[in-house]
Amino acid sequence: MSVQLPQNIDTRPVTVIGGGTLGRRIALMFASGGADVRIFDLADAVRSAAVAYVEETLPSVMAAREGAVAGTVQGADELASAVSDAWLVVEAVPERIELKTSVFGDLDRLAPADAILASNSSSFASRLMIDRVSAPERVLNMHFYMPPQQNAVDLMSDGRTDPQVIAFLQEQLPHFGVFPFVARQESTGFIFNRIWAAIKREALAVVADGVSTPEDVDAMWRVNSGAPAGPFQMMDQVGLDVVLDIEQHYADENPHLPEGPRELLKSYVDAGNLGVKSGRGFYDYSEERSGAAVAA
Repeated sequence: MSVQLPQNIDTRPVTVIGGGTLGRRIALMFASGGADVRIFDLADAVRSAAVAYVEETLPSVMAAREGAVAGTVQGADELASAVSDAWLVVEAVPERIELKTSVFGDLDRLAPADAILASNSSSFASRLMIDRVSAPERVLNMHFYMPPQQNAVDLMSDGRTDPQVIAFLQEQLPHFGVFPFVARQESTGFIFNRIWAAIKREALAVVADGVSTPEDVDAMWRVNSGAPAGPFQMMDQVGLDVVLDIEQHYADENPHLPEGPRELLKSYVDAGNLGVKSGRGFYDYSEERSGAAVAA
């Protein structure tokens, strides 16, 4: 079954479901391409912080990219109004498959019939989220990394996605300063994250085994790679609770993975040390939340 591609996208909003670390950054990129963006989140504080982040960061993104056009951003606390007339809806809620399945069921009912429904999940294939969706042909994974610094995007079919939808997004996404790459087979971790997972897991194992410290691993990574931030700094940026959820998903698929990395992450999460968003993770951000340790 083919789908009708969205029309008149220049005059229709983009809706992001979830105003957390990545949700607000996704909203930023669409706003930098002239879109009117709505951020839906039930938590007043998260929603307000997400809107403020976009408004404060948008000028620097526009200044850094030729052809950027300022759009608008607003928060929404009611899903039906948030997705009204949207041409694209991006789900960016926590990595819980039951939650994502419920969200996609709601989006299928409430979003316009021609709206593309995309999941920003870091580890779950969209195939696992469509049990309550009547039109899986318009659903796919659209996974962002850490824009505006890391602007690649994975696109991956749910197994029934209309190829026209993927081709349409390949054409449109660069207008918003992000660059799509298509996973040609279903892949947990998509393309880059599948490679990154092995690096991240081994970095955690080196510390869990007592071989080194997060600080030394990151310092060595910066010296040898020339990158501005190391694996532990980047995990702090994403959020250690999110990293743990992703690692647990990989382990559920592959029980042979070592437990040490997950145990190390769990010790931080259980202590409430989630990274930048909590003020402390592998590093202390309580004094300067925007320092070099969060540059990733």
